[in-house]
Amino acid sequence: MPTPDFVLELRRHVGTAPLPLVGVTAVILREGRVLLGRRSDTGALTPITGIVDPGEEPAVAAAREAHEEAGVRIRVERLAWVHQVPRIVYRNGDRADYLDLTFRCSWVEGEPHPADGEMIDLGWHDPADLAALGAVDAEHRSRIEAALAAGDGPARFEIG
Repeated sequence: MPTPDFVLELRRHVGTAPLPLVGVTAVILREGRVLLGRRSDTGALTPITGIVDPGEEPAVAAAREAHEEAGVRIRVERLAWVHQVPRIVYRNGDRADYLDLTFRCSWVEGEPHPADGEMIDLGWHDPADLAALGAVDAEHRSRIEAALAAGDGPARFEIG
């Protein structure tokens, strides 16, 4: 799905000024493997990500994004990491400051496929191979690692 309508409406008012947005990352696991997709805009290999709509619960947003982007149904199991992503500057000059909520999720049903055009390819990957994949940047590797390490402990968050 392209940029949400509410973000486009905000952009009409603030131009390219930094927008504080809440994002979600769904680290989806199936039989020890993680679902990654190749983004159509950058070619990067990432877990499922998206923006929380106004009034939407973040866990609901993670499940919605998994269905919209990859055509899969998931169970959102737990919050793994809360962190501020370094400011993103898009090619058109728009700036965004994302508070990312990374969730550990499990696959329920559906074979992953590029459902809405945001991804050009999706597949299950062994987490031990992430460094070798190269196209998974450090930011997304950190999100995956946080979800894998989540266990039953508290969510990770940054202090100072």
